[in-house]
Amino acid sequence: MAALTVKSVSGGLGGFWEAVTAPAALGSLLVTIGVSVVVALINVVMGTLVAWVLVRDDFPGKGFVNAVIDLPFALPTIVASIVMLGLYGPASPIDLDLSATKPGLIVALTFVTLPFVVRSVQPVLIEVDREVEEAAASLGASNVTIFRRVVLPTLLPAVLSGGGLAFARAIGEYGSVVLIGGNIPKDTQMASQYIQQQIEIDRPVNAAAVSVALLLVSFATLFVLRVVAARSAAREERAA
Repeated sequence: MAALTVKSVSGGLGGFWEAVTAPAALGSLLVTIGVSVVVALINVVMGTLVAWVLVRDDFPGKGFVNAVIDLPFALPTIVASIVMLGLYGPASPIDLDLSATKPGLIVALTFVTLPFVVRSVQPVLIEVDREVEEAAASLGASNVTIFRRVVLPTLLPAVLSGGGLAFARAIGEYGSVVLIGGNIPKDTQMASQYIQQQIEIDRPVNAAAVSVALLLVSFATLFVLRVVAARSAAREERAA
């Protein structure tokens, strides 16, 4: 990372800034961050719901579903991109063509990042004291109130952690979007695709500059997650 940083500023700080703020580079960064934020928000909701169902409900095939959740961790991301193109491309069997669109990027990135939220929330949900929920219900609290006032405060650090990890993974993703994304500059071109493009046309300094920008976003995200986790742990200690 140090070598990458040195490479990115080999033309001076002015050169670094010019490389990062070039229209195509800035467009790819904005697309990447915008799409990744949407993906993280979707996964915060859907991942929490999936974790809730897996922990609180029993149904046929639950073990299979639980195993499938981890599939994106094991599946090569380029395979995921082929699958997404087959399902949501021009020859879609469900007549839904998302190729070369932002929704296509969102679907692909949601698939590969969903496990981060599910696996962050699931163990915390298992440890939630059900007696507190039962006590709240016996006092007349509705299910919505119980979730909002009792369950959600306990789950919130894990939900934020999973969402942050999903966001950090999404901004650097390449394989799952390379086919379905279309790589249209300022529209569907992700930063990772822009970096590859700059390498191919022999502009390594530009590629390094955008890479460092992505690293800074990732480090900022992980730093915020660490602060949130530390404050949550401190609150739990005070409560104990």
